[in-house]
Amino acid sequence: MNLTKRLKLDRLAWVFMRVSGFFLVFLIFTHLIVNVMQDGGVHAIDFAFVAGKLADPMWQWFDVTLLWLAVLHGTNGMRTIVDDYVYRAKLKKVLLGGLYGSTALLLVLGTLVLFTLDPCPAGSPADLLPSFCSVS
Repeated sequence: MNLTKRLKLDRLAWVFMRVSGFFLVFLIFTHLIVNVMQDGGVHAIDFAFVAGKLADPMWQWFDVTLLWLAVLHGTNGMRTIVDDYVYRAKLKKVLLGGLYGSTALLLVLGTLVLFTLDPCPAGSPADLLPSFCSVS
């Protein structure tokens, strides 16, 4: 990659870190307030609470935005560390390949869970199901 293209990529990565960091602060504090600082705190979080939240498309998109921004922000930070401190080209390539592979896996699996979670699994005990599930 030529130097001009590399500098442009690094500048975009720098801007992304600042912008994503700004939004992550808002998303994380909102997440903490909604999940931990309400009725009963952390003790109130169970499957029914999470399933009820993820049954709402707004919370699905909120959580997927938080997931994607956090993972991409962390990946960009790790990429910077590898670029700064790993000098051997082969090792750098292996580390970056592992980083990008694990990033893709986390994004795919996390997104899949957020959008495909079945809050009312068949055959579950009624006392464990969220209130909006019909017992059959």
